[in-house]
Amino acid sequence: MRIAVRSGAAQSRGVETWHVLIATAGTYLLAGFIKGVIGLGLPTVAVGLLGLMMSPAQAAAILVVPSLATNVWQCFVGGAVPELLKRLASLLIGICVGTAIAALLLPPGGGEATIWLGAMLSLYAVLGLLKVHFKVPRRAETWLGFIVGVGNGMLSVATSVFVIPAVPYLQSLDLDRDRLVQALGLSFTVSTITLALALAHAGEMAWSLWVPSALALGTAIVGMLIGQAVRGRISPATFRLWFFLSLLALGLHLTLRHML
Repeated sequence: MRIAVRSGAAQSRGVETWHVLIATAGTYLLAGFIKGVIGLGLPTVAVGLLGLMMSPAQAAAILVVPSLATNVWQCFVGGAVPELLKRLASLLIGICVGTAIAALLLPPGGGEATIWLGAMLSLYAVLGLLKVHFKVPRRAETWLGFIVGVGNGMLSVATSVFVIPAVPYLQSLDLDRDRLVQALGLSFTVSTITLALALAHAGEMAWSLWVPSALALGTAIVGMLIGQAVRGRISPATFRLWFFLSLLALGLHLTLRHML
């Protein structure tokens, strides 16, 4: 399968056209940088920008390799994987269940679902900027984590974005900055693997994607290295501010892109 872009004479070409490859490289450099700084944003930025040239499902198929590689890297930097796996087990199981359900019932990349996702993400960011803090009691993490995971898995298939409701839930666990970033990486790793299986089930994965996927992986890693260096130089308060500002920007981008 070759991915056709949407504009002019380029519609008859595949995703390997030079202008699409250049756009892919620039998109993933930016997305990797944002992910390096705040621990998330790569799928939202990448699918959002590449979706201007191809279908959301096709953009999501290119996303799989760089997203998986950067998320695995993110979740293993810090050494707390066994501890986080134990604490987040119900969330991760819920993601698998929700993705499986949605893969059978929902088309990937639904526009209406993306609008609502963006609106919820924007609302959560505003509450965060206003310092409205949510806290999940430790005794509720098992059952609530599973429910959040199911919802997150279903939305990831519908929108190709992994952030809602997992990000608000993880932030409500009062993890420190580095553990939060690592927990996000772990959650996104499971989401990426299950989304890849859902896309394969829908027939959206193909070997012809290896060129843009490899390019996306390389530029995302470069961007993530730069972003991690920036994160290491900022204070927790500054990190929190940019975390919520970035969520607000991502939410508005998702909403307005599908409304205009």
